[in-house]
Amino acid sequence: MARPRCCRHVDELPAVRHFKPQGIPLHRVPEVLLAVEELEAIRLADLEGLYQEEAAARMNVSRATFGRIIESARRKVAEAIVTGKALRIEGGDFEMPNMRTFVCTDCQHSWQSPCGTGRPSECPSCHKQNFHRADGEGGGQCGHGHGHAHGHGHGQHQHGSCCGRR
Repeated sequence: MARPRCCRHVDELPAVRHFKPQGIPLHRVPEVLLAVEELEAIRLADLEGLYQEEAAARMNVSRATFGRIIESARRKVAEAIVTGKALRIEGGDFEMPNMRTFVCTDCQHSWQSPCGTGRPSECPSCHKQNFHRADGEGGGQCGHGHGHAHGHGHGQHQHGSCCGRR
């Protein structure tokens, strides 16, 4: 019997979710689906330059699992680029840290802060105190983002079968 699959930690959701060849409408281009945790593996290994062992620890997976994730991700990105397919980033099995987003009213800088650490004292960019929560001061919930390989949404993660926690 296979071991239950643990959710992979992802620090941030992608700002852009589609890449496609120029000059061809998206509906006419075949797509390659890249899971959010595969993008996170590319970010850690190729953008941040982390060794697989350190990147695996950041994603809360074994080094061997990270190796499989990054290999799959690189193959998908190569397929999209070489064959002229669109790349859609969506879904997967992942969880996100408990984060709150703040926006400075004076300089428009936005930043994230972990839940449970208290309200920041000032904007890290302009050092003024005129800022607010992006989701409203009392609104929003701190929780884990969670995607499914076939879904679009990222709701509250319930620590179900993928994490082994309840």
